[in-house]
Amino acid sequence: MMAAQVLSLLRDVSRLEAPLEELRALQSMLQSVPLSELREHAAELRLGPLFSLLNENHREQTTLCVSILERLLQALEPVHVARNLKVDLQRGLTHPNDSVKILTLSQVGRIVDNSDAVTEILNNAELLKQIVYCIGGENLSVAKAAIKSLSRMSLTQAGLEALFESNLLDDLKRVMKTNDVVRYRVYELIVEISSVSPESLNYCTTSGLVTQLLRELTGEDVLVRATCIEMVTSLAYTHHGRQYLAQEGVIDQISNIIVGADSDPFSSFYLPGFVKFFGNLAIMDSPQQICERHPVFVEKVFEMTESQDPTMIGVAVDTIGILGSNVEGKQVLQKTGTRFERLLMKIGYQAKNASTELKIRCLDAISSLFYLPPEQQTDDLLRMTDSWFSSLSRDPLELFRGISNQPFPELHCAALKVFTAIANQPWAQKLMFNSPGFVEYVMDRSVERDKASKDAKYELVKALANSKTIAEIFGNPNYLRLRTYLSEGPYYVKPISTTAVEGAE
Repeated sequence: MMAAQVLSLLRDVSRLEAPLEELRALQSMLQSVPLSELREHAAELRLGPLFSLLNENHREQTTLCVSILERLLQALEPVHVARNLKVDLQRGLTHPNDSVKILTLSQVGRIVDNSDAVTEILNNAELLKQIVYCIGGENLSVAKAAIKSLSRMSLTQAGLEALFESNLLDDLKRVMKTNDVVRYRVYELIVEISSVSPESLNYCTTSGLVTQLLRELTGEDVLVRATCIEMVTSLAYTHHGRQYLAQEGVIDQISNIIVGADSDPFSSFYLPGFVKFFGNLAIMDSPQQICERHPVFVEKVFEMTESQDPTMIGVAVDTIGILGSNVEGKQVLQKTGTRFERLLMKIGYQAKNASTELKIRCLDAISSLFYLPPEQQTDDLLRMTDSWFSSLSRDPLELFRGISNQPFPELHCAALKVFTAIANQPWAQKLMFNSPGFVEYVMDRSVERDKASKDAKYELVKALANSKTIAEIFGNPNYLRLRTYLSEGPYYVKPISTTAVEGAE
């Protein structure tokens, strides 16, 4: 019944000289019409009148039409939209109102995700051109939606050919010349497409745009370097991307730039990004190979922890955490001997005295460094993590407990994460058991007030309770308390017993 009223209003709305009232009524009515009911009447929906009302320069009218169309278009199949609303989609992409462009691009997104409908778009050169030009607009949401559509379109062979083997590539290069910001948006698109497969990367390199990005990365402009390294790091997340960067000598070039950074007064602009690049590279390939092939990377990370600049310290700490997140990386760090022990002491100091943000980054790095899965807990590795822990401070357990008692949920959770990381290692369990009040602190639910803290405490209890050595070290009574906590769940509240008193009101 409601759907019939909607259809009636749609027929009338374009005939009225002042359709605002009808549009408001239509918007209100649509809120109570189920989408399933609209889909049943999809063949009868005539959206042309609404699209024509978008062409009038009236802000409220445009806003109402966009809201109504958002709802009604969901009832139509993407193939229907692609075939029957081509002209409206093209007009939508050149509309002066950004909300109309975003509405249109959301429909383009539906179309490119549909294997039957995407062909309609790929055969529409003018529409594709308008999508490309949306990347160059001032509105970031419009540009992001256009990038997303083109990226998804390029998942198919036909999409790659449409973008890179037609005039569309010239349009893309023309849009790049708008300004620096737009140029980086195009690079972002190219990196997204390149990351899909070796074939996609080949299309992108043949276009010349990847080469242009790499030229800017190793150029003289330090701010451009800082922006480009983020995109190149994204490309390095894929195996074929790393292979390409190695073959082109890009990884060696980045290494050489780090070597020359000492004599560059502006290196602080790009150095953090370059160090992060190698940190990610190490963990995705082999920490040992990367650190042996590019010793300047490890050297620079250690150097950055000595910096007075919190930004540099933060990046160094993050990188150490990434590098030490697997056993091979831990062993690479262990080989640096007393130098790494001194670095751990600095991280422990920063965890206690730095800004809240840097404290959390230090705690996260410590969690990453110290976690050892049960199957990797050899005697040598357990001795190593035990030794590392004592390097953090005079009484590391008390240090983290003190941090966890501070009235900041983020710090509290980060400190609990450290305890959780070491909870399955026997040396840590002995430390916890012998630390006065620590077992009670673990069992005490009243310490945690918010959901994140309750979840973090529960993870600690779970790590302890599931350890094979806990019953022996903590004793059976404490082990049973841990199991009870675990079975009760993270949000259990002990019921308060009430005793009836005779004569009480």
